[in-house]
Amino acid sequence: MAWSTSELAALASTTVNTVRHYHRVGLLPEPDRRYNGYKQYGARELVQLLRIRRLVDLGLPLARISRINGGGDDGRESLRELEAELVAATDRLLRVRENVAAILRDDAPVDSPAGFESLASRLSETDRAILHISGQFYDEQAMTDLRHMVEHDLEDGEVGRQIDELAADADEMTRERLARTLAPVLAQNLVDYPWLLNPSQHLSKSERVMRQTITEAMTELYNPAQLDVLGRATRLAYDMLPTDLKESKGERTRSETRMVRAAG
Repeated sequence: MAWSTSELAALASTTVNTVRHYHRVGLLPEPDRRYNGYKQYGARELVQLLRIRRLVDLGLPLARISRINGGGDDGRESLRELEAELVAATDRLLRVRENVAAILRDDAPVDSPAGFESLASRLSETDRAILHISGQFYDEQAMTDLRHMVEHDLEDGEVGRQIDELAADADEMTRERLARTLAPVLAQNLVDYPWLLNPSQHLSKSERVMRQTITEAMTELYNPAQLDVLGRATRLAYDMLPTDLKESKGERTRSETRMVRAAG
């Protein structure tokens, strides 16, 4: 028995255009034609079309299917590659689902930094921006440490609130008082997480790029008084450190202060 293109497509639960496309890319050979010029397909073409549809349903791209049909690949290696891709995609979807669920559960801003959903509603927009940038540079362990810092600082968020509300023209006394209040918090973070003094081992990009990006972001996100307070607090915090930590400090930029404070 011979089938027309439309009949073949219906038997394989596909479309005429799909069958024609397989012809064009060389996956399905052109069949013999009837006396009237119409194609006529037999069982052999139907089975071949069904095989192609099966591989397509598995997720194999047509280029790989072509190699399998050509005899140069038995398909196992292609399936192994596909399986690895599917595992990675599934892991990503699970992470996305967990993040979406956390945002909805904690009634957090929809753009909450990953891992900070339960805290995001208590952070300023600027704090969240810094954490977004941090996530582009720091590895998972470093971001976990930053989360712990944020949680601790939010328990007594008065200092953070005062810095967030600090006017650009704040007077000298206000700046110095706030810097001295913040310094012990920064010093404790440095003691608890000494990698902050030398973060290279936790960076996914170069330290130069990280410093440059954070510096530019800080300049745009914070007013001069806030930057002045953060810079003063950093210097005071360093003076409070044990000698062994000071020796491992290396060069720090004022921009890193906010990272130590971890948006608290």
